[in-house]
Amino acid sequence: MQFDTLIQGGTIVTAADTYVSDIGIADGRIAAIASALPREAARQVLSAQGLYVIPGGIDVHTHLDMPFGGTTSADDFESGTIAAAHGGTTTLIDFAIQYKGQTLRTAFDTWMKKADGRAAIDYAFHCIVTDLPDARLEEMDALVRDGVASFKLFMAYPGVFMVDDGLIFKAMSQAARNGALICMHAENGSAIDVIVRRALAEGKTAPKYHALTRPTTAEAEATARAIALAEMAGAPVYIVHLSCNDALEKVREARDRGLPAYAETCPQYLFLSIENFDVPGFEGAKYVFTPPLREKWHQEKLWAGLAHDDLQVVSTDHCPFCYKEQKEMGKGDFTKIPNGGPGIEHRLSLVYTGGVAARRFSANRFVELVSTAPAKLFGLYPRKGTIAVGSDADLVLWDPNKEETISAATHHMRVDYSMFEGIKVKGAPRQVLVAGRLVIDNGKFVGKAGSGRFVKRNTYTGL
Repeated sequence: MQFDTLIQGGTIVTAADTYVSDIGIADGRIAAIASALPREAARQVLSAQGLYVIPGGIDVHTHLDMPFGGTTSADDFESGTIAAAHGGTTTLIDFAIQYKGQTLRTAFDTWMKKADGRAAIDYAFHCIVTDLPDARLEEMDALVRDGVASFKLFMAYPGVFMVDDGLIFKAMSQAARNGALICMHAENGSAIDVIVRRALAEGKTAPKYHALTRPTTAEAEATARAIALAEMAGAPVYIVHLSCNDALEKVREARDRGLPAYAETCPQYLFLSIENFDVPGFEGAKYVFTPPLREKWHQEKLWAGLAHDDLQVVSTDHCPFCYKEQKEMGKGDFTKIPNGGPGIEHRLSLVYTGGVAARRFSANRFVELVSTAPAKLFGLYPRKGTIAVGSDADLVLWDPNKEETISAATHHMRVDYSMFEGIKVKGAPRQVLVAGRLVIDNGKFVGKAGSGRFVKRNTYTGL
């Protein structure tokens, strides 16, 4: 058998196994896995001696080229996917936004045009639903047939994205029939809106009040309500960007009862806290995203949730806005600070550092959290999320001993600061392949913008 690429001598780490083997790649897929494959059978040989070979990371929560708060997120599908590749992510799922009055198809087509010809890694879409009369329910089914097998609904941002419980229940009931997975932004937006207006009336306008006006109980209440609505509808539910122990307890209780309730958290909630707002002047605006940063003690609860499968996925919620010009739009009123932060590049290194290097969980669990579980939940497995014959050759040659310090001076995201500035990580990619193509080689992007493919996803089948 002839191979386009042979990866030789690496320690293969999947969610289930760890073993030393060679990998032969042909036509963008894994063609052979064996203890010794002949070098002469390959056009290109990559040595993985002393390295792990892991399935490419899958980030199921990004916002590239997204309009928000009078501006647009700083990374488009070219810069954002190149940055993702640098960090070992080979597939992402972004969000196509349906605005009120639009068809769901219009939302999908709009975001497909944003990505087409720009993405350097593979991509898929969830659809954000803001308007769902009965006549539009069939549109959900049509998108599912076309590989958009998940929908996101908001319990926050009244007047912009927030929908009521009736619409949520209707969407979940339809998902129970068509096999889609409903993703929920769980915060009690109505109550938060009252708290925010009170704070502004009292002259509390600094960035830190973004966090202080969004209590953990508002997240926990909405998480419990989302799970209850899903249970009523007979549908699975996926809680996005869970930030605090209060909400985690609601997910744990549901899972203990055997409900198909899942949740992700993000590196910002694992490494940052409300103390990050205690910086001079307006610098705290860099940490304005939703849900907000919490008290530091929540971090260890979230790490434990990842270790014990109360949390199933780590994604980024990458939605970057430059500090200069964009974040500064909110000077004098924290509600006008564009809401989001940059994280797409460092997800794997941060999770490896805090999880594996810190001995909170194994390298196998790391792979499960950043690749395999997202692939299974969102209809990409076994094409992606594992290392097996027939799977896409989305592979990362991972150096478990490489040490780096995160900095805006060296990152590849199109944003003028890093949320994780100065944090030291241990573990980083040496080489990254997407569909067998080398896209990152020793810190250099050697891929091609536009080479990423739209991936149709299968319906939900559980973990």
